[in-house]
Amino acid sequence: MATALAPVTLHADAPVNRKLTEEDKLALHRQMVRIRAFEQLSLQHYQGGKMAGFLHLYIGQESVAVGTISLLGENDHIITAYRDHGHALAVGMSMNECMAELFGKATGCSKGKGGSMHYFAPDKNYWGGHGIVAGQTPLGLGLAYGLKYKGIRGAALCYLGDGAVNQGAFHESLNLAALFDLPVIFVIENNGYSMGTSQHRSSAFKSCLAERASGYDIDWELFSGEDIYEVRARTQIAVERAHNESRPSVLEIATYRWEGHSVADANKLKYRTKEEVERHQQQHDPIQIWKRHLLAERVATEDELKQMDREAFKEAEEAAEFAKSSPFPEPESIFEDVYWEVDNRTESGRTGRHFFND
Repeated sequence: MATALAPVTLHADAPVNRKLTEEDKLALHRQMVRIRAFEQLSLQHYQGGKMAGFLHLYIGQESVAVGTISLLGENDHIITAYRDHGHALAVGMSMNECMAELFGKATGCSKGKGGSMHYFAPDKNYWGGHGIVAGQTPLGLGLAYGLKYKGIRGAALCYLGDGAVNQGAFHESLNLAALFDLPVIFVIENNGYSMGTSQHRSSAFKSCLAERASGYDIDWELFSGEDIYEVRARTQIAVERAHNESRPSVLEIATYRWEGHSVADANKLKYRTKEEVERHQQQHDPIQIWKRHLLAERVATEDELKQMDREAFKEAEEAAEFAKSSPFPEPESIFEDVYWEVDNRTESGRTGRHFFND
């Protein structure tokens, strides 16, 4: 039977959170401030004309990526949409390779040919940002199918925005996830606006977007994404469901982006008010909420947390310098990394015959 909202609990006392050491809690904070610093420096250099293309910033949503990814193990996989910087840093990608990609440099994670929307780190089970709305949802389904087919105990976390729930590919993915009992967790990062259109003007729903999963008899939850304790406690239920029962879940995590849909969004204060943005910045900043936990629990002092902020900005500034000094890709490299079989000179790549034998 599909479930709705879980009862309110003291999320700090959830078993998965009681296991956190002081070092673990500081590491979560460090990851969030690193993402914030990276994004702020990225915006600065984009506005300075050092970057081209799109830039979708994750400022305000840091706790979602950090909280969910902190629960994963070696057989868990991640795939996301175009707002992918936060997830990339949370899985352990370096600021250097991420920043260089924004600058279009050969030292970037996609060799300067992917840009902001296409970060990849297969060695970290991170299968990228994807620019097509909901295009990653059948791919996340495929990752889960691969785990089940190979008999591997794991899960595939597939992140999408609230606008993607209206795409056919997402609904087809839900249908197959339920039919095949696949260990996929669809995480709707609901920041309230499909580009510049509010949820109430863009999506039909009864109580929330995740409730649509009921039509496929898939378990779903709706919860706030501003407190890492809650994100971890509520997501862990879905992770265990995937690991132990090979069943899918849909999680709708309420969050908020401070900037526009992309940096090219000139109307970010026209479809929402300045007061609304400032209210979220002042009252719902996930970094400040986590900071209050750390101070109340005497895990760190104000000075120690400020030092962590300074270290994060220094790292981001050094990454920008690394990107500036890195070379651009050679023109001929445009023919590389197009088709794996050809690049690696396999028989299929040489003959054009793939999948089938005589």
